[in-house]
Amino acid sequence: MGRSRRTIPEELLLLALDPATGTTAQPQSLDLGLAGAQLVELALAGRIAPDGDRIAVVMPRPTGDPTLDTALELLRRRGSPVRAVHWIGGPRLGLRQTYLTHLERCGMVHAVAGQMCGVLPTTRYQATDTAISREIRARLDSAIRTGVPPDPRTAALAALAHAVGLGKHLYPGNEGRSSRSRLRDLIRHDPMGGLVAHAVMDVQNGVAAQPRRAPATAGSGSGGHGGGSGRRTSVRGGATAGQQASQGAPVMARAGAS
Repeated sequence: MGRSRRTIPEELLLLALDPATGTTAQPQSLDLGLAGAQLVELALAGRIAPDGDRIAVVMPRPTGDPTLDTALELLRRRGSPVRAVHWIGGPRLGLRQTYLTHLERCGMVHAVAGQMCGVLPTTRYQATDTAISREIRARLDSAIRTGVPPDPRTAALAALAHAVGLGKHLYPGNEGRSSRSRLRDLIRHDPMGGLVAHAVMDVQNGVAAQPRRAPATAGSGSGGHGGGSGRRTSVRGGATAGQQASQGAPVMARAGAS
């Protein structure tokens, strides 16, 4: 995989960075979104594919991206397709910090050291090249305003941005309500992005017990668009996938996320 193109996890993280504060919006759900974004990127690279509501490895060959290849190897070791909601809901310790460090190493952000309460060291991250963030945002804005079906990468990015709750960060207030609604609607334009985005939302809502209905494919009769709209069943009793993700969420003293 060439490194001239930014990956969807990188773009999602850049979208979430607040240029004024250097913190990330929706940090806990963003951790889930980054895990989901890795799945979409691996699917676009031809390494994995959806199998109903599960993810199957179809080509174990490394992509050349160390972070993606770690995820690919973990999926391969499972030996059989894994439900997207279980994968995303599993602990991903330090994933956000890994990508922040990577963006800093690539020169896309720079770290600003500080202190919390005058004692605890913290690090905030500011975008170094704001043109990159503007270009990512412009792609979303264009898809929202024109109604033209976006390319798969933009559709998946939009689906994940909605799933992790970035809509209010990107399009705040009453004036942004229609844009937030159209951002949500873009979820239907990419089957893999839709599947993963729904899994991210299911983990947050504690819905992991029932398999999600498989997305409709061409010529398969009536059904939802990418990601499907399978009935969600609340999990009662025991630890939910969302609770497990919360327990495994990274605690980063220097991560600039709040």
